[in-house]
Amino acid sequence: MKKLRQNAILNLIDERYIETQEELCESLKAMGFDVTQATVSRDIRELKLSKMVGAGGRQHYVRLNESRDFTDEHRRHNTILKEAVRKVDYAVNIIVIKCNSGMAPAVGSAIDAMKEPEMVGSIAGDDTVMCVMRSEKDAIAVSTKLTELIK
Repeated sequence: MKKLRQNAILNLIDERYIETQEELCESLKAMGFDVTQATVSRDIRELKLSKMVGAGGRQHYVRLNESRDFTDEHRRHNTILKEAVRKVDYAVNIIVIKCNSGMAPAVGSAIDAMKEPEMVGSIAGDDTVMCVMRSEKDAIAVSTKLTELIK
């Protein structure tokens, strides 16, 4: 049942813009799946779905296709950063990245994909990503790199 539901989710997001988990729940229920928001949230995480800004500035779920070549993935992550990040700042060894509302998870995913060895970890909320670096020097270097990427 889980596999069928997750395949239905992938088909739905491929066919149309799905902007919210609630919209995804309703679409799945209309297809005969008995789902809760928590189940859909887990499915989104397991399927590695993310939100991107599409036509007209509308956000929608997309799949992160791990089989794409590196150049395409790199370009996609840079696009996410350029479109969604408003400001990058740091304090001691912590980088704070302010994003457009709802875009922090996608930005966090793009930053994690950069695989910066100086980064201990990151946390994404709705419009803010916090990255813990190993040192202040690392925070300065990575925040400078991010600032250059979003120009």
